[in-house]
Amino acid sequence: MTITVRDLRPDSRADAEGFSHVRRLTVPFMLSTPESVLHPLRHSHPDAHFGQLVAEEDGEIIGVVQLGLAHDSPEPGQGSASVYVRADRSQRGAGSLLLRAVEERLASLGAHKVYVWVMDAPDNRAFAERRGYRASRSAYFLRLDLAGGALPPLQDPPPGVELRTGADFADDPRPLFLLDTEASSDEPSDIHTESADYGAWLEATWRHPLLDPALTTVAVVDGSPAAFTAAYTDGAHRYSTAMTGTARAHRGRGLAKLAKNTSLHRARAAGYTEAFTGNDTGNGPMIAINEWFGYEVCATEVRYVRELG
Repeated sequence: MTITVRDLRPDSRADAEGFSHVRRLTVPFMLSTPESVLHPLRHSHPDAHFGQLVAEEDGEIIGVVQLGLAHDSPEPGQGSASVYVRADRSQRGAGSLLLRAVEERLASLGAHKVYVWVMDAPDNRAFAERRGYRASRSAYFLRLDLAGGALPPLQDPPPGVELRTGADFADDPRPLFLLDTEASSDEPSDIHTESADYGAWLEATWRHPLLDPALTTVAVVDGSPAAFTAAYTDGAHRYSTAMTGTARAHRGRGLAKLAKNTSLHRARAAGYTEAFTGNDTGNGPMIAINEWFGYEVCATEVRYVRELG
């Protein structure tokens, strides 16, 4: 049987559903819907050259990849990709074809370095290493049983702190943009990025189809957002933390924990039964907070890097 690699068709509902189906099978701890697949393809910054490829066998999508350039990094020429192939369709060459297409596409765009995430399993790591990639950092996926687990009790905000939802900022989300940008810049990463453009943030982040403004929770101090947790939901029973962060001037006060706990309680009350999040394996403080909530590590992924040319 012949496997072919091609670009995802942005006007094809079948492509979006097939892409999302593969993502849910291969990375079940990441939320994916057809709408969330198409959103970055339509709204990513033009300089990112964001792309999505599919590996197809007899008309069935069996592997997928998304790729792009780190356009907002001060170091040019850095590309990244995430390659996923269905376990029941592995060992057929789809992963090799997808990775080769990624490298060729990124090289044509001027990339000299490629980062790829690989699930921490012997076969996956060997696949990357045979192709000249070396291991870099790693990250955990964590899961919380919202239906059967016991969340920490809700706490009242300390004096001077007010809890609001993302929906309260619908008319002017710029304060959340500034907070998100500051917090994100301090996250551990192989690729350093600079402040995002507000218009690009509105399209890519604020209007993301998985973002749930009612469950996104913000701790406000003296009228300004000081900490937040951004909530993704799939419209069914799964909730995910897209980002949690605190402004530098307010760190050490437990405001992010307060916001996240409130959001989790609201999510459970709304009928969500599973919660997911992710942490860099070296981010001890955030891992400890998530363990306090009851999250457990359910998988690990490793980021690999290769110099092109």
